[in-house]
Amino acid sequence: MARSSKRQDVLAGALTVFARDGYARASIDVIAAEAGVSTRTLYNHFGDKAGLFQAVIQESATRVAAAQLAIVESHLTEITDLESDLVAFGIAWRTPIPDFAEHWALVRQVNAEAGHIPEDAIDAWQEAGPLAVQRAIADRFAAFAADGLLRLDDPVRAALHFALLISGSNLSYRGGPKPDLADTVTTGVHAFLHGYAG
Repeated sequence: MARSSKRQDVLAGALTVFARDGYARASIDVIAAEAGVSTRTLYNHFGDKAGLFQAVIQESATRVAAAQLAIVESHLTEITDLESDLVAFGIAWRTPIPDFAEHWALVRQVNAEAGHIPEDAIDAWQEAGPLAVQRAIADRFAAFAADGLLRLDDPVRAALHFALLISGSNLSYRGGPKPDLADTVTTGVHAFLHGYAG
């Protein structure tokens, strides 16, 4: 097996284990078995569990961000009707992509045990994934402001507000029905434009 192939096998196996078991409960032996490699191979490639976790979350976040950046590009390049286009973008952005189910399970694990995860790993994840997408949205919002479509001083803050408004609250449906995505996004976009429309 080639070196890069082994590395990819380890990353894939580790993603499965970290997504299922979390960082603290994940065992190097279980990860090696899932990846079909020896623990020695794992240590040779990544040094330790923290190094492996950082590589896994960074690689996974980079792949998800690439898909989300393509959504930004396809929906926010040419605007014909700002509200409709933002709603279409928000729905596309917030619709789960089945190929990334393990990534989102990993994110839930990170959120649940953030105090036990190396800070470098969390920083690498944020930089490779969420912040990269937020910057791309902020760049589009700055362009919309330059065109008079939005009124804003801080495009990064506006992008964060947009993301929060179209996400809804995870607490809003615990124990009850999950809110309708289209309704959540539409009302979020309406609230966003109430504060930022040009």
